[in-house]
Amino acid sequence: MNLPDIVVTGIGTALPGVAGPADLLRPAAPPGASAADPVDPGALIGRRGLRYKDRASRLALCAAQEGLRDAGLLPDGELSVPGTSTAVVVSSNLGNLDTVCEVADGIKEHGVAGISPMGLPNASSNVVASSVAIRYGLRGPNLMVCNGATSGLDAMHWSMVMIRAGRADRVVVIGVETSNRYVEGLLGRPAAELLDGAVALVLERASAAAERGAEGLAVLGGYAREAGVEACLDRLLGAPAGAGAGAPAERTAPGLWFVPEGYRGVAAGDVPRHDLTSTFGSASGALGVLQCAAAAGWLSNAGSGRCPAGPVLVTSGSDGDDASAGLLLTAVAGTP
Repeated sequence: MNLPDIVVTGIGTALPGVAGPADLLRPAAPPGASAADPVDPGALIGRRGLRYKDRASRLALCAAQEGLRDAGLLPDGELSVPGTSTAVVVSSNLGNLDTVCEVADGIKEHGVAGISPMGLPNASSNVVASSVAIRYGLRGPNLMVCNGATSGLDAMHWSMVMIRAGRADRVVVIGVETSNRYVEGLLGRPAAELLDGAVALVLERASAAAERGAEGLAVLGGYAREAGVEACLDRLLGAPAGAGAGAPAERTAPGLWFVPEGYRGVAAGDVPRHDLTSTFGSASGALGVLQCAAAAGWLSNAGSGRCPAGPVLVTSGSDGDDASAGLLLTAVAGTP
């Protein structure tokens, strides 16, 4: 069975110091450099409708709006395709931890009578995905993924499954995490080492994009979820199954590899690597989406001399026996 091509048609960011996809591959700031100012959602999309939203939802709304506009789906501020054709998938592990803890603290101190009925809905993690859907009229499937280190790439996978199953023609997939005292306390890391931002991708069935005259930035390829980074690479890059001892492994050679946070293994040889967490901090559930956004932006420059030959490999998770996920992205055929 031939699977439909799925392309990235839009990228949106709500990240400190980032004006667009081109900034996602900027080098890490030198030690001692002043940090970029936190994202102000009100300055990006206006303050109307944000009053009772938690920070994760506000950041996700910013990234989603920019991604939809970049894809040409909000030409006049209104969705230009049927809302039922567009799904929302959001990945975040800790995005609303502050709300949950504040509600728990409030109940402890004042009882349930002291809890605000306007803030309480934010204690449900799927409030991020539902807030995006409501604001932009996206009435397709709606999913929140909170799946640990692989969560962002798992969200990409389930978005692709929706499109291939005919549940949606396009998906707005978002990765978002916030930095606050509760996240810092849980992880035992200072704010400077944690992501506080969001990134969005619009994934679209290639035929649906072509019907409305949209151009793809990159094509999504194979996805793998295995116990460890090397096992993911074996599946994604084509290591021959059952190759005898000492037999050379004929693999696809990626042009660039976005590695898991802090990965220092020797898998994939001398392929150029990039660890986005060295620039943006530990990104938890947002990492896989952030990696794919950077990969798509990189691949959109294919043929310009700034993009290496071969697909881009993205991996998240842990090495050894822990879960890892991986995804391949390739340039759109015919990219000049």
